[in-house]
Formats: sequence, structure tokens, C-alpha cells
Amino acid sequence: MTETRTITIERTYPGLRADVWELWTTRAGIEAWWGPDGFAVTVHEIDVRVGGVLRYAMTAVAADMVAFTQRQGMPVTTEQRVVYTEVAVGRRLTFTSLADFIPGVEPYDVATTVELTQTADGVRTVVTIEAMHDEVWTQRAVMGWESELEKLAVVLAARRA
Repeated sequence: MTETRTITIERTYPGLRADVWELWTTRAGIEAWWGPDGFAVTVHEIDVRVGGVLRYAMTAVAADMVAFTQRQGMPVTTEQRVVYTEVAVGRRLTFTSLADFIPGVEPYDVATTVELTQTADGVRTVVTIEAMHDEVWTQRAVMGWESELEKLAVVLAARRA
């Protein structure tokens, strides 16, 4: 059996773990920061429990992202579905999402794990993602997550202000 390559992205946010958890597990939270820069997210359903789902639409709204999706032969809006496979309230989420939006590539699941730890400096957030089918798409996924985590920082900072 071949082991799947993973990539880990880590951030520490000032504040409390409960606040970060809320942004990962509620409709308003997800809609506030989920999706890379240039995209908006609308949550249709969220049920954070093992076997529960997050269904959402991600729409390119910035002109450069609209142009990018069109050049790639992808729709401007994609409907996404996440299935939660592990939920340790306040501490850990593991979920799979179906990569079914890549032209010419058979759909496949991608696993993500999010770990939250309260530290003296704030909330240590570790996101571990599976590599995609090739290096180009893996790098796009990493850039997307880095963008999202920066947006999460902005939302948390605004809440503290």
C-alpha cells in the first residue's frame, strides 16, 4: 500500500480556541472566511458530527479568479460537499472533500485534518491536507489553504477589535 503524501500548514492566532472552533463549525463562521481570496462561500448545510456534512457553494467573485476558473475550463461556482470523519469538539476535525471540479480528472477524495491547541501565545492551528493528484494542483491547494488561513486571521482580529 502506498502512503499518501501530506502537507502541513501551521498558524497561531491570538485568542481562544473556542472562537477559532466556532469559525470552523458554524454557517456564519464558514461563510466569513472559507475559500481563497477572490471567492465567496454560501453554506447550504452544516452538520458537524461524524458522518455529518458541510455542503456549500464556492463562487469566484474577483475578476482574476473568474478569469482563472474560465481559463481552466471550470465553472465560476462549484458545489462542494465535505464529510466529517472525526470530530473532537474544540480540538480536532477530520473531513474528506470530493475533488470533482478538475477537468479531465476522475473525482477523488481529499482528506484534511485540523488540530487546535490553546497555548500561551493563542490558538495553534495545524491543518494537514493530502496531496492532490499532481504537483500543480497540490500547490494550488496549499496556496488556497494559506489564503484561507490568512482570511481566518483577519476575521479573528476583527472580532477582537
